[in-house]
Formats: sequence, C-alpha cells, structure tokens
Amino acid sequence: MIRLIRGFSHALPFPNGCVLTIGNFDGVHLGHRAVIDTLAARGRERNLPTVVMLFEPQPLEYFLADNAPSRLMRLREKILALNKLPIDNVVIVRFNRALANLEPEQFIQQILISKLNVKHLVIGDDFHFGKARRGNFNLLKEQSELLGFTVEKSTAYRLADFRVSSTLIRDALNADDLVQARRLLGQDYSICGRVAQGDKLGRTLGFPTANIKMLRRNAPIHGVFAVTMTGIDNREFQGVANVGTRPTIDGNHKVILETHLFNFDQDIYGRYVSVHFKQKLRHEMRFESLEQLQSQIRHDVAAAKDFFNKGTC
Repeated sequence: MIRLIRGFSHALPFPNGCVLTIGNFDGVHLGHRAVIDTLAARGRERNLPTVVMLFEPQPLEYFLADNAPSRLMRLREKILALNKLPIDNVVIVRFNRALANLEPEQFIQQILISKLNVKHLVIGDDFHFGKARRGNFNLLKEQSELLGFTVEKSTAYRLADFRVSSTLIRDALNADDLVQARRLLGQDYSICGRVAQGDKLGRTLGFPTANIKMLRRNAPIHGVFAVTMTGIDNREFQGVANVGTRPTIDGNHKVILETHLFNFDQDIYGRYVSVHFKQKLRHEMRFESLEQLQSQIRHDVAAAKDFFNKGTC
C-alpha cells in the first residue's frame, strides 16, 4: 500500500533521502510503467524509498482551464492504478501561481532538495519544469553535480513506430480506436467511480442503469459502448454504457456515465466500480421521443450482446 503525502509538512518525510520521479502519469500507461520500473530498480539499488510526485490540478489544467486536454484519469483512479505498481510513496503537490512562477533552480533547491531530500531522480525524455518550462534534463544534470544528487533520463517507451504517451491515447479514444488505446495502455480504457442515485428513467424504460458522475471538466470518450463492469462480488458483468449529456432527456453540459448491465438485479448504490470500454457502438444522439430512445436502446443492447457472443473482446 502506497503512502499518500499531500503537500509538504514541516517534517522532512524522507530523512535518509529518496528516489523520485515527477509527472502527470495520466492513464498510467505502458510508458509510465517503464519509468516506474526504473524507479523501483534504483530504489532497490540504493535501499531508498521510491516516490512519485503528482501535481493537482495538472499544469495544463491550471493554465488552460476548460480548454485543457481531457483527463484519462481522475486523481483517485490514478492513485488506485499506481497502488498496483512498485511505489512506496505518492506526493501530491498543489499546482498554483506560486509553483508556476518558481524558477527551475528554485524548484530544484526548495522542493527536490529541501523538501524531499532527493538522492536520485528519474525523469521522462520530454520532462520540463519551472517557470516558462525552462528546466530540463541538462539543467538537472548541471545542478545535480552541485547539490549532490544523481539524475537519469528514461528512454521513451515505444510500440512499433509509436512513442507511447497520454496524448496518443487521447487521440486514439477521440478517434474511437479502443484497440489502439488498449495497446498503449496495456489494458482496456476504463472509468472508475461511485454509483450514484439517478432519476430512474432507465428503469421506467426497461433498462435500469448504474450512474457514475464523471466529476471532470471533459471526457476523452463519448457515445454508446459495449462494456464490462468490475468491483461487484469479484465478478465481471457485461453491459452497454452511454457516456454523454443525455440530449433526449435534459441535454445539459454535464457528462455522465450510465451503464445497463445484462441479467443484473442488485442494489449497488454507493459501490465504487470500474467500467471497461470494449467496443464503440454508436455516437450519442437526440431522439424525438422516449419511445424512439427505448427502441434504440434495445438495438444497442442487442449489438453489445452480439459483440460479446462473438468473443471479440
């Protein structure tokens, strides 16, 4: 179980030093796992705790607000994914004006050295930091020799001709290419969350749904999908899900994930579940009546069942 450290207390959390990596780790994809494998190896070599530093909000969210790229993962999802990897600690640092305005040398001295007592740093090949993103590997190398720590650059993880990145995964999801997203992530793209009370309209239409509020500015996927759900009784349930704004019902801008599970009749309100996206069935659309919507849902359920029956997942 990883230890979560929010911000920096007065007490130095690593009096004997640590091995650190820094990044967004959005999606915790194959490239991130390669960096963390290197981090874990260095920690074992030096007999020091391993640390992942995350920023909340993510820097582009701070600078671009609603125009920032959609997240692959919320913070809780990210922590759950990192908890499965060989990491001892996750430090969550609030990204604000003061942090954004730190010169790279100040970031190294005030945070890496004074707050974290870093002895070895592992960074990705595209890592930049500090005001105007002026900090880079060369500066870290120069400062490390002055301040008594070591630094290494992790080689980009590649699949065929692709450099695995969160941006590439978002591009695949935006293009409805779940197969490519799965290759880059090392697993199906999924969304986690707690099942919340809805308006129970799905039940009146004959298709009760488990509703998960997305709790994010925007989503990397939209539409109707064949899915599976885990987090209930150690089983995997098949179903069909809609990610969108329900234009036939209320058409607001709040994105919600609604999942109808096949042959399922349990009360799961309040359960924390994961929805795994297997195949895109269609785009979200607006219908003129609830009867038309109901008819389309029947087609969606049939299409999803056909997908699973073919064993293509």
